[in-house]
Amino acid sequence: MYKFFQYNWQVRDEWLAWCEQLPKEELLKERVGGQKNILHTLLHIIDVEYSWVRAIQGKEDIPFDFRSYTELERVKEISREYREEIQEFLQRNDASSGDWSVTAPWMEGSRFTKDEILHHIIAHEIHHIGQLSIWARELGLDPVSANVIFRGLF
Repeated sequence: MYKFFQYNWQVRDEWLAWCEQLPKEELLKERVGGQKNILHTLLHIIDVEYSWVRAIQGKEDIPFDFRSYTELERVKEISREYREEIQEFLQRNDASSGDWSVTAPWMEGSRFTKDEILHHIIAHEIHHIGQLSIWARELGLDPVSANVIFRGLF
């Protein structure tokens, strides 16, 4: 499963680099779907990944104030920072061994398995990458490739 987290991180980094060609106004322009704009959709991906991994670890959720993230560099920074913590968790033995029940503080009364959550995180990012691809085409630009092969992961 770690390979798919690596895949998502590679694709996310490519999208963040892709965003450098757009003016800030275009990154924050209201659109249909996703989190209503390119920058906040990327931030939402990061937020969901980080929140769920913290829930698996029994840690408190740290909600994002999306209004504080209007600069591409700030989103890149938080992606790198949180990825380090997530990588450390995923590479430890306890991240892949066993399958315990997890309760997310933002979904009171619901319980999920650790494995179910890790798969959700992967699928969630891929889902939103599709949204970014549509927006790229609407802008007349080529989207980042979502191809898993040729990435040197396997």
